[in-house]
Parts: sequence; C-alpha cells; structure tokens
Amino acid sequence: MTLSAAVFPGQGAQAVGMGRDVFDSSPKARAVFERANGLLGFDLARLCFDGPAEELEKTDIQQPAIFTVSVALWEAFVEAGGRRDLFCRAGGLSLGEYTALHVAGAMGFDDALRLVRRRGELMQAAAEATESGMVSLVGADEQVANDLCSKVREQEILVPANFNCPGQIVIAGHQSACDRAVEAAEAFGCRAVALAVAGAFHTPLMASAADGLTSVLAETEIVTPVLPVVANVDGTYHDSPDSIRASLIKQLTHPVRWQRCIERMISDGTERFVEVGPGRVLSGLMRKINRKMPTANIRSAGDIAGAMPSD
Repeated sequence: MTLSAAVFPGQGAQAVGMGRDVFDSSPKARAVFERANGLLGFDLARLCFDGPAEELEKTDIQQPAIFTVSVALWEAFVEAGGRRDLFCRAGGLSLGEYTALHVAGAMGFDDALRLVRRRGELMQAAAEATESGMVSLVGADEQVANDLCSKVREQEILVPANFNCPGQIVIAGHQSACDRAVEAAEAFGCRAVALAVAGAFHTPLMASAADGLTSVLAETEIVTPVLPVVANVDGTYHDSPDSIRASLIKQLTHPVRWQRCIERMISDGTERFVEVGPGRVLSGLMRKINRKMPTANIRSAGDIAGAMPSD
C-alpha cells in the first residue's frame, strides 16, 4: 500500500465556480453546502458558484468558502468509496490546517465552520486596523529574507510570514515597510512581488485576531485527531486538544512553515500527496519542494476516481 497524505489549501485557492460540479453530482457534497448555508445564515453556495469574485475574495467570506468546498470534495470522495484510513497523515496550509483537523476527526463540521468564519472576521478586522501588506520574494532563502526585513523595516514590523518552498518566501508587515522591501529586493538578489491580500497575515499585526481567536477556541470542542496532522508553525504533529488550540493561536502571528511540514511528512514515510480542495496551489509548491514526489488533486468530481489511494 502506498502511504498517502491528504493536504488542504488555504486562502488564494478560491475561484468563482468552485464546488459546483460536486454539488450537482454528490448528495454528500450537496449536504455540506446546505449545512454551511444554514449555519452561516447566507447563501455561501451561491457565492462559490456565481461570485462575484470581489465578494469571494474577502477574508471573512473566503475562509469559510474554501473550507466548505474542500470538505464537500472530501465527502464526495468518501461517498465514492474513499476512506480516511487510506491516508497515513494530513496537513493544510494556514486555513487548510483547520480542514485537515476536521477530516482527521479533531473537530466536527459545525464547530470547524464557525471557527474559520470567526477567524476570517478577526483577521479582516485586524487587517483593516493597520495599513499593511504581504510581498512574495522569489529566489530568496530564509537568511536573505531575514536580512532584507532587517535592512528596511526601520521602526515598523516586517517579518517572514510564509516559508512556502525553496526560493519562495513571503514577508509581511506595515505597508510602507513592504514598499521599501519591493524597492530593495534586487540588491538582495531576489525579485519581489506585492500580493493582493487584505493585510499582513501570520505576523504580529494579527495579535488582536489571535486574542479574539483564543476565546473562540476555548469554547470549541476539540479532541485528539485519529490521523496525524502536521502543525504549520513548527512541522510537528498535533498530539492533544490543548496543543491544537495553542498552535492555531500561534499560527496567526508566526510564520507558516509549509516547506518544513511537507519535508517532515516525507521523512516520516509519505510516498504520495493528495490535494483536496479548489485549485492546485499545494501541488505547485510540491514540485519545488520535491519534484519526484507523486501528487494527485481532488478539485472536482471528475478527479475523485483517479486520485483514490490504493489499499
């Protein structure tokens, strides 16, 4: 049996039309959307299927939308004969870590959806409180990213926020510091691309969101996952409800170490990755982390049969 890991995408994977075909073809997936609509009090399915894109790109909408589509695809996979025990471990990028924890049995759908909805609201509010941004550094390693931030941050916040894959690190902080980083990047041997995001996620500028999430997590029922789930903040595995809560709070103000998460799962024996959710962001990062690692995608109903792991 090939040892497969399930991975789930975060913000940025959304696209108008996502989830429509699986809604039409799978009763289990349709039930996920209908449940989400009822819990949220608005027609999330319509926003996923028809947009508009500007609404779907809002952090407080985007997070429950991507989570719901990813879970709907997972449930369609289960309906087609897939099983959780066909996977050896799971992980997710930022928001995707919540999807992984749900699929691994750590929290129920209702609790997880309320949690990601509130997380999105808190992150949106923190972003609106301070003019901030994120910049992707192409061709930079961790030392270069740290040196660049140190050089241009002045008295402001500018720190690494995402270690996605070799040669791609995202830095984030106050907008003026981000602007200086874009201007200075060439002198540090890398190329800078400003990202169209609401604010400086995974930095100290999200402290108010972390404070708000702390109380929400305290009220959320969480149990130890039955499938090992790797934590974004350090690449270790969640081992208790308390460690899950602490890690998810820390994730808001500390960098996501996705490359480390993937490398940890590979070193622990993972032989194949299956990305479940809209888009192919994680598969693209995988090609830069380990080009030889087999990957499959479940982003539509038609992908399910080909992505099914073997017993």
